[in-house]
Amino acid sequence: MKLVDIYFQLKNDVDYIEQELASAIDTKSSELYQSSTLLLKAGGKRIRPVFVLLGGKLGNYDLKKLKSVAVPLELIHMATLVHDDVVDNSDMRRGSETVRAKWDNRVAMYTGDYILGRALSVATELPNPQIHQILSKAIVEMCKGEIEQVRDLDNWNQGLRTYLRRIKRKTALLIAISCQLGALASDASSEVVRRMYRYGYDVGMAFQITDDILDFTGTEKQLGKPAGSDLRQGNITLPALYSAMVGPEKERFQTWITKGTLHENVDEAIQLIRGSEGIRFAQSLADRYLDRACATLADLPDTSTKKSLLEIAHFIGNRKF
Repeated sequence: MKLVDIYFQLKNDVDYIEQELASAIDTKSSELYQSSTLLLKAGGKRIRPVFVLLGGKLGNYDLKKLKSVAVPLELIHMATLVHDDVVDNSDMRRGSETVRAKWDNRVAMYTGDYILGRALSVATELPNPQIHQILSKAIVEMCKGEIEQVRDLDNWNQGLRTYLRRIKRKTALLIAISCQLGALASDASSEVVRRMYRYGYDVGMAFQITDDILDFTGTEKQLGKPAGSDLRQGNITLPALYSAMVGPEKERFQTWITKGTLHENVDEAIQLIRGSEGIRFAQSLADRYLDRACATLADLPDTSTKKSLLEIAHFIGNRKF
């Protein structure tokens, strides 16, 4: 089974979620409507709603219930992207103009706030307080992750633990609760809910590490932005951190860091990292997370849902975009 087959099997339900996303951000305010739909129309993998739906298939599948989880999670993700583009001064995302580029930073920030508010509004359609507690805690943790990223810009004096904690909060957590809440909203057993969170966490960690690899190895056409964008913005990800602290490129990087001239030599630095041991180390770590994610599913019944979850893990480990 390939990823496209998973989406094809869920096509009607994913299309329904897409319609509900559009409905959720509909507003009579023309500027808010135009800005909030800009990113929605740019598309995306919709991996979080897909995880919600797959988690739901491990319990009593009810699309209308799951919609009230899938839509908020995707909207929360969208809101963070709009805010990220402001922080990063990004003009392009997924090959399209960002909200901040088309309007300005103020419109972008309020658009992100509006989308987040609509996410919380849709979530109230489910009366389960545990779902709201998990969502609110996740938003708090994601904010901490964003603050940590700002704090650690151009900070080369950070270890692996700091990096992993940051990507957990920025990326893995939302994927983890997508899997968890899909199962929880469908009244799956507590053991299944726990396993889905664990699976989602490990897949989410691998997803972000792979993103950080692709930022160096992908093309501008694949990424929708220039290669090495993170390093250019001062965001130090695992391939760069390993190259500067451990790899054979260490001496060159330490000279740049000590002299404060890395940004003047960023193109050379990106080329060094592109073929470095840092890429291989990051890939091996992503593979370890994916192996652990698959092992978490081992005791689940051999259903098409389990096969789909395993296939998504395989896709994440091999994706090129």
